[in-house]
Order: sequence, then C-alpha cells, then structure tokens
Amino acid sequence: MINKPSPLNDYTEAVCIFSGGIDSVSTASYLKKLGLDLYLISFNYGQKASIELNIAKKFSTLLKSKEHKIIDISFLKTLYGNTNVLTNSKSKIPDTFDYSIVVPLRNTIFITLASVWAISLKVPLIVYGAHAGDKKYPDCRPAFVKSLESTLTISEKDGIKMGLQKKLNIWSPAMDNLDKTKLLLIGYDALGDKLFQSWSCYLGNNINKKSKFKFHCGKCESCINRKKAITKSGLKDKTNYVII
Repeated sequence: MINKPSPLNDYTEAVCIFSGGIDSVSTASYLKKLGLDLYLISFNYGQKASIELNIAKKFSTLLKSKEHKIIDISFLKTLYGNTNVLTNSKSKIPDTFDYSIVVPLRNTIFITLASVWAISLKVPLIVYGAHAGDKKYPDCRPAFVKSLESTLTISEKDGIKMGLQKKLNIWSPAMDNLDKTKLLLIGYDALGDKLFQSWSCYLGNNINKKSKFKFHCGKCESCINRKKAITKSGLKDKTNYVII
C-alpha cells in the first residue's frame, strides 16, 4: 500500500492529535502498527460534534495508548463567533465544501498545544491526521506543516541548542501522499470493523432513542466524504447513518 519507507520508522513514540474521527483513528492505528508508543491528545474546542470525544476515549483504550488527554479549550467558541459553522450552534452545516467549514487556526492551535505536551514528555514527533485529499483546508497542506515546524523550532531554538529538548517534528499522512481511502484501509487493516465506530459527522447529535447505536446524519460534508472514501476502498460501510 505504501511504496516507500515512512520517515516514521525513525521514531519510537509520538504525540498524536486524536479527534475520534476515521482519519485520526486510522493515523493512530498506522503509528501503532509501526511500533510507536502513542500519547493521544483530544480537544474540546466548542464543536457541535462533542460526541467525538467519547469516541476518542474508546479508541484510546483499544489502541492501548500510553496516555490520553482531553483538553478543554471550549472558550474558543466565544472567540470564533460567526466565523465557522462547526462551533456556531445557529449555523446550518453544508452538504458540500464551503469555507464556513474551516475553523480558523484550528490545527495551528492543536499542534502548538500538542507540542507543549511533547516537549514535557521529551517526545520529538507530533502527528495529526490530515491526508492528501484535504487540499481545500489550508492547515492540512504539507506547506503548512513545514512552516509551523520551522516556527516551533525557532521558538525553542536555544533549548534545542543547549540539549535541553529535542527538535520537534510534525508528520501527517499527507506528507506521504496518503489520501483518505488509503488511510482508512490502513486503519481497517489494524482494527477491522471496529474502525466504523469512529465518528465523522459534523452534527454529532443524530441519535435514535430506540437504539443503543449513535447515528451519523449521512448528509453533511464530512459524512459524504466518509461514504465516498469507504465506497472507493471496496469495503462494506458499516457506519450507522440516518440518511443512507
């Protein structure tokens, strides 16, 4: 599936940003398969789909992470205002890509906070699940990763030079040109059907009261992207959707 050796082979542990979504679960599974110890970090940033944090808890246990932190930065919701539909409870979430889905500086904030933890753990690698198909999102592109990595290195240059800490490195599946379909196949190889228990829906509140299972809406942009990737992979989609 992967034609070239991954740079991840140079590491033994990583701090991985972990939403509980199919991309982050597959990414963490990939790290685990490569033999890395996982320190998972999730964020409550005021998102509508806060259910994903409960999903993240379950997968952190399944993946036997060394530690899993859930960081409450929900105050960001008050700063975001009407800038995006994922934190604005009054905004309707579109079924196709619209820039309103982009949460300003979200990955910048997540990676920076994850880097603080990585420094305290003396772990030189930070990972997040941006894949090669995330080209519409500026903070998912490899150019963003390289720029932020350079900025973090400059900000801690003296400590690195003095040997007090290691240089931080950021990796995402996009860096190895892995798209969503290739990534979920990696996740499926590690987790099997359990992968479909991951959470992608932006709404996060479609629950059938008569069932113990939680349902994706099936119509938001994220649900549609999930369905397309699973169909392309050739796997049978066992996600529960309100709308098929």
